[in-house]
Order: sequence, then structure tokens, then C-alpha cells
Amino acid sequence: MSDLRQRREEEKEQRREAIVDAAELVFTESGFDAAKMEDVARQARVSRALVYLYFRNKAELHLAICARALTLLRERFVAAAATHARGHDQVLALGRSYFAFADEFPCYFQALTRLEAHPPEQIAPDSIEQTVMDCGLAVHMVTVKCIERGMRDGSIRADLEHPLLSALSLWAFTHGLIQLARTKRHFFSRVGIGTERFVEYAIELAARGLRPVPEKSA
Repeated sequence: MSDLRQRREEEKEQRREAIVDAAELVFTESGFDAAKMEDVARQARVSRALVYLYFRNKAELHLAICARALTLLRERFVAAAATHARGHDQVLALGRSYFAFADEFPCYFQALTRLEAHPPEQIAPDSIEQTVMDCGLAVHMVTVKCIERGMRDGSIRADLEHPLLSALSLWAFTHGLIQLARTKRHFFSRVGIGTERFVEYAIELAARGLRPVPEKSA
């Protein structure tokens, strides 16, 4: 690739990233349903036509944000798992990491929540939908590796038949848990339970199901 062509490709990618940056701000301030493509163009300081050159509609912009979110979440998961040696402790760390991620990046968590509620109907090869699916699978595979490590080191029960199914179940549980913690803050405050305590208790409760079952004494 010539220097000129490479520079053009880099500039193209920079413009795309700037548009996604703008979409994050607009979606956060206005909400996805109320946001318009012209709002994104105005925030990015580009023409509306240029936005459509990169993204066909708001749905594709949303998916681009989801790809960012999942890429960052995977990095956070890998870092969290690396702080522990045993698989069970790693799984607990992933749950706490997801809660911290949602608290630090509410825009990304909201994007992922919308993705769970409105998944793409069709996934074409080399599409943004395929990219998001691949990013999501990469996140789940971090959990799978932690579960498999725990099964080997004895900290997680060895009779789990399907580590990926277990990882998906933990994802569903934790995502719903975080949603509840975010929407029921006033309720938890009223009954004297902090949301962090609620999340920590629930994560540990779920993790107990992964521990080896003690053998019954004869």
C-alpha cells in the first residue's frame, strides 16, 4: 500500500471514529429514539451526507458503539481475571468488573442493554452485525476460560457439562442484576441496602453454584 493510500485509509478511519464519538454523546444526551442522524452530524461537525456514507442508519451507529463497548469490556475482563490464580476467584472478579464497567461507562451499558432487547435480525458476513457478534463471543470466551481453569484447579465443580452455556447464564444473570441495581436505587435505599452490597451479595450467591459439591460422608 502506498503512503498516500495508507494516509487516506487512516483519515477515513479517523472520520468514522469521530462520528461514533459524536453518536455516543448524542445518544447519551437525547436517548436513542429521540436522536437524529443530523444531530450526530452536527456534533461531529461533518455533513449529514458524510454520516450516511459511513453508517446507513442509527441502528448501525448503535452497533458501532456496542462493538466499542464489548472490546473494552473484554479488556477489562482479561485484566480482572489476571489478578487471580484460581478459576472461581476469576469468575467472581469478572462479575465485579462488569458492575464497575457499567458504573464507569453508562453509555456503553445502555447500548448493550438495547442490543439485548433488539438483537439484529440478519447477520451478513463482514457486516457490523457480525463484528458485534464476534466481539460478544470474545467477551464470553474470557468467562469460559476462567470456568475451565476452575474445573481444572478444583475451585469449580467438574460436572459442568457446557462451560459456554454456564458463561452465557452468568452473563444474563449479571446483566439483569446490574439493570436492577441501577433502576431500583431508591428502593434499596429505602430498605437500607446499598446497591454495591446487593450486587456483591448476588454475585457471590450465583458463584456458589459453581463450587464443587462436598462429598457426603458415609
